[in-house]
Amino acid sequence: MSEKNEGKRTARERLAQERERQRAHDRRRRTMIVGAAVVCVLGLAAVIGVIAANTKGGSSKKAAGPVMAPSGAGGKDSLAIPVGASDAPSTLTIWEDFRCPACMAFETSFRPTIHELENSGQIRVQYHLATLIDRNLGGSGSLRAANAAGCAQDAGKFPEYHDVLYTNQPQETDDAYAKNAKLIELAGKVPGLDTAGFRACVEDGRHNSWVAKSNDAFQNGGFNGTPTVQLNGESVFPQKGSEQITPANLKKWVAEANKGKQPGKPTPGAVSPSTGSASPAPGSADERGGPAPTHPGAAGKPSAPTGGQTGMKAKKHPSTAGAVPVPAAS
Repeated sequence: MSEKNEGKRTARERLAQERERQRAHDRRRRTMIVGAAVVCVLGLAAVIGVIAANTKGGSSKKAAGPVMAPSGAGGKDSLAIPVGASDAPSTLTIWEDFRCPACMAFETSFRPTIHELENSGQIRVQYHLATLIDRNLGGSGSLRAANAAGCAQDAGKFPEYHDVLYTNQPQETDDAYAKNAKLIELAGKVPGLDTAGFRACVEDGRHNSWVAKSNDAFQNGGFNGTPTVQLNGESVFPQKGSEQITPANLKKWVAEANKGKQPGKPTPGAVSPSTGSASPAPGSADERGGPAPTHPGAAGKPSAPTGGQTGMKAKKHPSTAGAVPVPAAS
């Protein structure tokens, strides 16, 4: 074989060897890529698993346990606590938050009027509880107070305890109602409420999930804030049509709605609007009402706290009982 042919064969062999080395390199590279991809997928799956577990845990913490509505709760999904005659011709619906100073102002001013209408069988009030202040300012006082109110409803003491919570409402920025001990202490102001059963209900947060569901209903309802007040489904706060809400106007609107209808049969032991006292009776009439500055709701914009009367501007409006301050919506 000539040197020329020998050189060609050697070159071909070197080329074949080089190609084999390249193929081997490519195989190793593909193996490494596939292996790295598998590791990444497994790592991603692990991360997703952790996130899912944390999300699930956070959700259960927000509304732990099954939804347990208070005894006698009614309305859609049993989210309303009723007070007054079940056969009353008109229904007053109130969405409120026990930490909301606007709600407290409404309660203070309209309480006697609402009791009077309840006691005479003219209206039945449906109370819905929300937790806007907890969301806007932080804390858990709205939730815990609402749970305690549900526990009071179980004991047939909701009207009385409801009024006690508003009468003793702390400053908006003071999350005093986050302490179960405070809520139990206030139960001592309602004869017969501070029992072992009530305490266990409060401490266990028995109705927390129910309160969370009620607040979700408020958020999904397109309401502007608390309190939200409706008469037979029509908004009457801060006004109805062109008329400002006052105790006299509320009575007039109820009378117009009830024209030609028989009043309901009031529950025995209804709260007296003059004394504020009542003999215990499940679902008895209570002392609720008052001008209501609204606390921001669906918009979620917290107003700056000012002495517990967030976002309220006092206005004078004529009524049969004299001038009544009606705070402006915040």
